[in-house]
Parts: sequence; C-alpha cells; structure tokens
Amino acid sequence: CGVREDGAVGEAVRFEEAFPELYRLAYRVSFRVLGDRGDAEDVAQEALARTHLRWMRLEGRPEGWVVTVATNLAIDRHRRRRRSISLGTEPLTLVDVHQTERIDLARALRRLPRRQREVVVLRYLADWSEADVAEALGVSAGSVKSHASRGLAALRHHLDAGDPKGAADVRASG
Repeated sequence: CGVREDGAVGEAVRFEEAFPELYRLAYRVSFRVLGDRGDAEDVAQEALARTHLRWMRLEGRPEGWVVTVATNLAIDRHRRRRRSISLGTEPLTLVDVHQTERIDLARALRRLPRRQREVVVLRYLADWSEADVAEALGVSAGSVKSHASRGLAALRHHLDAGDPKGAADVRASG
C-alpha cells in the first residue's frame, strides 16, 4: 500500500512514504490560519514530528490527526504572535487588517468542539470533499454535513459577536 491518488494513506504505509502528502496537508492548513509561509513550515514540521512519534497508534488514518495537530499548533502560534503585536495609535495597514481577521478566525476555531473544528478545518481550510473528510475521520457523510453546518453556524456567531472584519468570508462559505 502507498499514498493513494486522493491523498489518503493506506494502513501499511510507512511514515517516510506518507510524509510528503501529510506535510503538504499540514502546511496548507497552517498557512491558511497563519498567513505566513515560514511559520506554516515550522508548524507543519512540528505536526509531522508529533505524527512520527504516534505513527503506529494512528491506525492507518493519520490525516485527521495531522490536520487537528497542525490547526492547534497554528492557533497557538497565532495567539503568541498576537501577544507580541502592539497596534498603538498608528492607522491600520492592510497587513494589520489581515492579522486581525486571522486572530478572530483562530479564536473562533478554538471555541468549536473538537469534531466540529476537525470537520470545518478539513472541509474548508484543507479543501477536502465531504467524502474525504468522512473517510479520514471515520464518520458518515451525513455526520460531516451536520458538523460542518453546526461549526459554520458557531463560527458565524463567534465572529459576528466580536464584529470582526472577516465574518463575511465565513458567511460566504456556508
């Protein structure tokens, strides 16, 4: 067995064989949360290092676990970065606006229950189909739809409550 064309990893695949596809997945999710290539590379590397340590326990479906770890690491990194940013009295630049939107998204994602966060991240940040998400998480396609719907509704609520600039983007994806 090897990495299938759709990116899923078979049970008998060695970590070294699965690494390139899993790294791309972790990087893509991390970049969408962080918006910085260097930070996304660091997060993807950390996620894959943790994956390597747990490889035998992942039961042939590491994608969901990798995305969850990469997402959590990216959110943590974003939170630490936010603490170091002081906006002061200077006018907001486009970069500051994007940073603010990412901070709001990271906060809202963090508030979601684990399964909703996994589904939303795989479905909308990793651009996976419902069938791929269902297979990776070991749930039905109906469950994916339900978690995605609830997760997006919760994100909208959290983002609207904070009046962030990126709330319209979440509304458009639902």
